[in-house]
Amino acid sequence: MPLLGGLKYRTNALVFKTFRRLDSIAGQARHEEDAVKLSTKGRYAVMAMVDLARHAQAKPVSLSDIAARQEISLSYLEQLFARLRRAELVKSVRGPGGGYRLARSSAETRVSEIILAVDEPIKATRCTEMGAAGCRADRSKCLTHDLWEELGNQIHMFLSSVSLHDVLERKLAPRLTEAPAATANSDSMAAAS
Repeated sequence: MPLLGGLKYRTNALVFKTFRRLDSIAGQARHEEDAVKLSTKGRYAVMAMVDLARHAQAKPVSLSDIAARQEISLSYLEQLFARLRRAELVKSVRGPGGGYRLARSSAETRVSEIILAVDEPIKATRCTEMGAAGCRADRSKCLTHDLWEELGNQIHMFLSSVSLHDVLERKLAPRLTEAPAATANSDSMAAAS
């Protein structure tokens, strides 16, 4: 990891880039990450579900086929699909020719549901359980807590708006290019006021 002015840079497993800062507080090293954490668990679950949506049209899909196509460990997929089955996102078909099918259509299955089903929280704060206590050593909120909390909410809203069908049909590009334009329009309107 290259060092940038006391910051260690690393790429998060899904899409977000994070920074790790090492602080020295009262002689103790403190590690903190103030960024969105979406690990390989969430990424692999989404990849596997998109693969399942693509290939499960006529017959159930075996996990070994998904594992081979997506280059994911079969034992890891078995753990993920146990959680996806408990969340009723997939149905298993036993016997010869068995495997998995989507429990609902790809258009009705949201990416956020998949990530949450594999116990992957979507949040950007460093706090564990917020409640009345904050993320700082004195249990208060940091100055930017509300900013990171809202970022987590926006990410959750975005992933809730994306279906497996959208991913399969590559319908994400228009959504991603519309967002900056909307921000630019609101900025120009504010400047005109």
